[in-house]
Amino acid sequence: MRTVKRPTRPLGQPTRGKTAPNRLRKTDVFLALAYPEFIRHLPGVYVDLGYGAYPITSVETLARLSRLKPDLQVVGVEIDPERVAAALPDARQGLTFRLGGFNLPLAPGERAAVVRAFNVLRQYAEAEVAAALAALDAGMAPDGLLIEGTSSPTGQLMTFNLYQKTPEGLTSRGLVLAPGLRQDFAPRQLQTVLPKNYIHHAAPDGPIDAFFAAWARAWSSARAHGNDLRQVFTAAARRLRADGFALDTRPALLRRGFLWLSPSWPQRASQ
Repeated sequence: MRTVKRPTRPLGQPTRGKTAPNRLRKTDVFLALAYPEFIRHLPGVYVDLGYGAYPITSVETLARLSRLKPDLQVVGVEIDPERVAAALPDARQGLTFRLGGFNLPLAPGERAAVVRAFNVLRQYAEAEVAAALAALDAGMAPDGLLIEGTSSPTGQLMTFNLYQKTPEGLTSRGLVLAPGLRQDFAPRQLQTVLPKNYIHHAAPDGPIDAFFAAWARAWSSARAHGNDLRQVFTAAARRLRADGFALDTRPALLRRGFLWLSPSWPQRASQ
């Protein structure tokens, strides 16, 4: 068994702890669709940072992604020692729980290949985000991925920043807007769950507001020609692309409700 070097003081503060089954399912689906080979050859552990009052998200991620990588190692990390103690009965082969924060509690020589920090940074001041990202960067493997975002309580509305570890540090790979397509939604609803670095910048008539206005128009136009939400989502995304917004239009992503916008967002690619 690896000895884990515990940080003298975990960086961060406890979250509200709220969670629910399948709340973060779409993060696992996204990785399986967008980075299947990376997951199959994961160069480190998967860290579920701030899993909450009970560890259902960590348990579910192990079950889903071990289909691609049978020897997947998931580490659930919480800053609240009572939550860690409560999660220990759910530990199993491939799943451990550790006390820690943004300074990840990793074993000597261990690195995080994926870090999911969901509904964590939204409770911090925007000025504190850079330090949190720098602390996470220190524990990540080369080319490792950070998924940092926010969701509604059920996961029906979800947005996340995608970062990748490069020699220059954590580098943005864009923003993903990921509504569930099993029930109807309005594009502007996604504004309410934007990550911390965007949520306070959606001023009326600003570039974020302009994007959501364009998406709403594209959605309305596509909806006038059909009711199948997957087809509507795809058609609206393609119209956004034609309107100058840089995004990934791979059918596999669009059919599952992933609007993966480039790091230039919310500006149009031509601007």
